[in-house]
Amino acid sequence: MLTDKKNFIEHLVNSHLHTAHVVPPSVSCAFLDGLLQLLFPPLSEQVIKSGDEVEHHLRVLESDLELILGKLQERLPDSPTSIVNSFFNALPEVYEQIMDDARAIEAGDPAAVNTDEVIRTYPGFYAVAVYRIAHLLYQLDVPLLPRIYSEHAHTKTGIDIHPGAKIGTAFCIDHGTGVVIGETAIIGNHVKVYQGVTLGAASVDKAMANTKRHPTIEDNVVIYAGATILGGKTVVGRHSLIGGNVWLTESVPAYSRVYHRPQIKVSQKPDPSYLINFSI
Repeated sequence: MLTDKKNFIEHLVNSHLHTAHVVPPSVSCAFLDGLLQLLFPPLSEQVIKSGDEVEHHLRVLESDLELILGKLQERLPDSPTSIVNSFFNALPEVYEQIMDDARAIEAGDPAAVNTDEVIRTYPGFYAVAVYRIAHLLYQLDVPLLPRIYSEHAHTKTGIDIHPGAKIGTAFCIDHGTGVVIGETAIIGNHVKVYQGVTLGAASVDKAMANTKRHPTIEDNVVIYAGATILGGKTVVGRHSLIGGNVWLTESVPAYSRVYHRPQIKVSQKPDPSYLINFSI
């Protein structure tokens, strides 16, 4: 028990010493920002004019990541150097996946002018791009860093994607605020989701930590705003459409149309005295 100021101070000192080996989130996110700026010129604060400059920036990023991983060395499955090499060897494929996402967003939103605008301004693009980088680190069994990145994107965009989720190609998040995608969710190719969609667990139980708790969404599914799909055994079949505000806890076959139909009544009164003014 922290019964007095002296015990409280000692507790805080021990807490700081215990986490002294962890790189501050600001340093970790500086690497992320630098990587995104190199990969996507619309996000960059400088113009890179030659292959030599690209190689220089890559070397700096490799060094930065190795420094970050060095602080986590005791918890890594391999040496920081080996993980850095694996990460950057996989980066071209991840870049292509992210560009497919950008093109899917542009194709799926009539308001999008071009992919440069999507990359520069769309929160859905940013959240998915960061997810793909975090997921690569997650696959390499890097601790802590993937979650730092997913929460960084969550803070900036309001979109919460766990780095452990498995998401296919050409993933489109439109608008995006309030989207939640859980750790064991599986999403196929060419899936589109709107704001407020939750792909979550049917119950919160710590004993389920190592089980599939979140739904599977197959290829070419559209999920409209406010829909909630729960449970590890729940599968939404390919080419299905899930309407707005649907609450779904059971599987639906391919080519399904699932709607929530609220009862809305409209009345008309010609006399203004019947109007009700709500104060919110």
